[in-house]
Amino acid sequence: MTPNHLSIMKTHTSYALVLLSILLWACQPEVEEDNGIPLPVKTLVGQNAANTFQYLGSVEGIEDVEIRPQVDGILEEIYVDEGDFVNKGQPLFKINAQPYIEDLKNAQANVALERAKLRKARTELDRLQPLIDNEVISEVQMKTAEADYEIAQASLEKAQAIEANMQIKLGFTTINAPVSGFIGRFTKSVGNVIKKTDSEPLTILSNVSKIYVYFSMSESDYLYYSRMKNDSSSKKMSPDVKLILADGYVYDHTGRIDANSGQINRNTGSITLRAVFNNPDTLLRSGNTGKILMEQIYPNAILIPQSAAISIQDKKFVFVLDSNNLTKRKEIQIEGRSGKDYIIANNSLSENDRIVIAGLNKLTDSVKVNPIKSGSLLTTN
Repeated sequence: MTPNHLSIMKTHTSYALVLLSILLWACQPEVEEDNGIPLPVKTLVGQNAANTFQYLGSVEGIEDVEIRPQVDGILEEIYVDEGDFVNKGQPLFKINAQPYIEDLKNAQANVALERAKLRKARTELDRLQPLIDNEVISEVQMKTAEADYEIAQASLEKAQAIEANMQIKLGFTTINAPVSGFIGRFTKSVGNVIKKTDSEPLTILSNVSKIYVYFSMSESDYLYYSRMKNDSSSKKMSPDVKLILADGYVYDHTGRIDANSGQINRNTGSITLRAVFNNPDTLLRSGNTGKILMEQIYPNAILIPQSAAISIQDKKFVFVLDSNNLTKRKEIQIEGRSGKDYIIANNSLSENDRIVIAGLNKLTDSVKVNPIKSGSLLTTN
């Protein structure tokens, strides 16, 4: 073998060794840094929130008046229709007045008769007075005449009272609206006999320019409400209440609690409260139902999604991240709910704390997390 051949073989061997080294280096597995489990994380900030309380309520007009007859008789005419709006003093029903007209005429005749008797007694008294003065007749006769005059006077007053009573009864044959409002359903029709003792009213007249919503709350809720409505801290109960209608919409006008029943019902352990609402469009009527929504205002609350908390027995916990993105399970105290979030007590969590909001079943203490927000990694190395 010539020296040239030997040199060429050495060169090829060197190339082969270099190539082998490159191949071995390329086949080595790449070592990646462990950034932890990618999970969504929320950084806490203070924000406005409202803790809500809901109570089932029933709606009534500020004036719901039962229209009942004050005299018995045949219902002769109905001047309005069901559902009509009527003004105070407007005629609603007419009862046959003929029997009461005759009673009034009879009473007026009795008044005329008693008035004539009184004049006669006065005349007799005037006739006897000179005879008494001249001692022609005894004083006893004079006292008898005076008594007859007083009897006649009292009889006239009685007859006049009966006449006035008959006049009032005749007036009751026309039933007028005592308040302005909407007419309800009629329980009688023309031709029916109606009586003062009927169990049902002719109709119900509702003034719904404003409406009352009556609702009940437990004794403990009422005590809490009473304390919080006068609280000077940031957790004050809002004086305004809202009404959620039967279709789920919130009524356009806010209301205010203006009265309560004053006593706790011993059977139910609850107290009834009343909220008043303006009803300018008369959308709400007596008999409507809804839910009273009360709010406790938190101007700088710490909120967390309900999905971020786990329950262990009767306690709730979240996973907080430290500066190294390691988890630590921490117990929290919940003061209420705002929508789908929990309102957290001030001593549980603070602003700028970071908590894991999903995938909690993968976590224990000291697990490294790679925070995600809106599907993107917050930290990558």
